[in-house]
Amino acid sequence: MLQLPKPSQPPKTLVSLTESYEICRQITAKYSKTFYLGTLLMPPEKRQAIWAIYVWCRRTDELVDGPQAQLTTPETLQRWEKHLEMVFSGHPFDDEDVALVDTLQRFPIEIEPFQDMIAGQQMDLYRSRYETFEELKLYCYRVAGTVGLMSSSVLGIDGDKSGVPWQENQNHYIPKEEAIALGIANQLTNILRDVGEDAQRGRIYLPLEDLEKFNYTQEDLLKGVLDERWRNLMRFEIQRARQYYRDAERGIRFLCRDSRWPVWAALMLYQGILNVIEANNYDVFTKRAFVRTPKKMLYLPVAWLRAQVL
Repeated sequence: MLQLPKPSQPPKTLVSLTESYEICRQITAKYSKTFYLGTLLMPPEKRQAIWAIYVWCRRTDELVDGPQAQLTTPETLQRWEKHLEMVFSGHPFDDEDVALVDTLQRFPIEIEPFQDMIAGQQMDLYRSRYETFEELKLYCYRVAGTVGLMSSSVLGIDGDKSGVPWQENQNHYIPKEEAIALGIANQLTNILRDVGEDAQRGRIYLPLEDLEKFNYTQEDLLKGVLDERWRNLMRFEIQRARQYYRDAERGIRFLCRDSRWPVWAALMLYQGILNVIEANNYDVFTKRAFVRTPKKMLYLPVAWLRAQVL
């Protein structure tokens, strides 16, 4: 269980900053191979910061979906938020915190997206169904759209996007909504990929109004019924996810030049999961959709070209 230090406790001896970033790198590489590949295209300082943010997000998610999730209560998440406040005040408690404290000192990241993510985990404690897409969208924002906001300060905004002298002193556009859209697109992709696994835990993230629209029942989903009703439903959901990816794409050109290629790559690699779902004839009950390494390598030069011209 998550524990915070008591005022009378002496501080723990933590690892060095270099060791902490290495821990974050290893965790990112182990648990999110596609995401990790995208971070390798970033300058060292930015990639390390993204690893630190990713690890905090993963630790937060594991409170509800990890091995000890059955022990998590609302009070657990309250303690985790206190832990977060300690980190933002510059006081690391765990080895992974050392890197995040350094990241927060290097980049102007606000605490609100982190708090919103914790609120998203609270939703998972008491909800296993979503009636409408608007309800699901709020959940997707909290658990994934927030990641876009956390990352934006690290990725940076291009200070010379217009390239014309008379616009030099104008405020630069910050693609906040596009960053959120990318997070939502990624989470919708996760949901579509993990339908079978979630069903085994009694969870249905697809909006019930969508199931009803295609005359596909909750019982059908929990049994893994794969028929034309299901395929039509999945086509509809994939189209929605792709629209969020298109919305996100419009914001990439406003990022710093050294961030555009990795973001394009991450977007294309993750969106590629939708292609695999289609290639698997929408069977997400017995097949796990993932982009194979040779295909990933083919995405990278296309992403680089888009980063130069779009």
